[in-house]
Amino acid sequence: MAYTRKDVSTLTATEKRRFVRALLELKRRGEYDDYVRMHIEYYTSDGEDGLRTAHMAPSFLPWHRKFVLELERALRRIDDSVTVPYWDWTHLRSARSLPWSDDLLGGNGRSWDQQVTTGPFAYREGNWTIKENVTDGRFLTRDLGRARDPLELPTRTELEAALNDPVYDVSPWDSTVTRGFRNKLEGWGTGRGSASWHTHNRVHRWVGGVMLGGASVNDPVFWLHHAFIDLQWTRWQQRHRGAAYQPERPPARGTAQYRRVVARYEKLPPWDVTPDSLQDVSRIYRYV
Repeated sequence: MAYTRKDVSTLTATEKRRFVRALLELKRRGEYDDYVRMHIEYYTSDGEDGLRTAHMAPSFLPWHRKFVLELERALRRIDDSVTVPYWDWTHLRSARSLPWSDDLLGGNGRSWDQQVTTGPFAYREGNWTIKENVTDGRFLTRDLGRARDPLELPTRTELEAALNDPVYDVSPWDSTVTRGFRNKLEGWGTGRGSASWHTHNRVHRWVGGVMLGGASVNDPVFWLHHAFIDLQWTRWQQRHRGAAYQPERPPARGTAQYRRVVARYEKLPPWDVTPDSLQDVSRIYRYV
């Protein structure tokens, strides 16, 4: 029977507490940092050689769907009542709203070093030490909204622009495409600075701190953000019946994207699954 993923704003006090406890236990066991390392390993950009799976490629959505699902399964082995909630950043748009409460993810970082000092993931609580991709410190950091150069979260209108595109992705299957649902949702744009960050990418920039870059999994909000991104793929499928993951076939030998993207029926590293097998997960979970 399928379980449910809920809007973070509808969680009960008990559901928040159990979600947090499961995350902290996964961290205590040393398993959580495996997910941080995996995301760093598979964060391959257009400018690098080799296969792209997690970002700047059609498999952005199925890769993260599988990634969130694996984390969720680990949490449910600790507490089978837990599922990953989603953060609707088109509705909860303030640094003072959920999920930034003391009983969930804690709040913003302090001004001089961005260290998060409130909530269960604050460094001083002793339960959430950053161990992967450590830069300035071993504490969780955030800069919600970017105090020195303010940035707004994506709007419902911007999200709708992605959902309304009837094509999943187009050649050359990278961060430069201006058509297709995948890149409009992932959010790679033209220009410099904030003008080039849209939808998914802009949310990472708005949170700031450790959410910038491949080690963004160090902030637990990563999972709530990507659950909402995953929900958008489901909504896009419902809106465009019959539309499917592209490319269906691998790019031809001799082309720029040969062996650089995952086609619909190819294995999606590091798992023994294909993008096609991840297009319908309604028997595993649903959103409410």
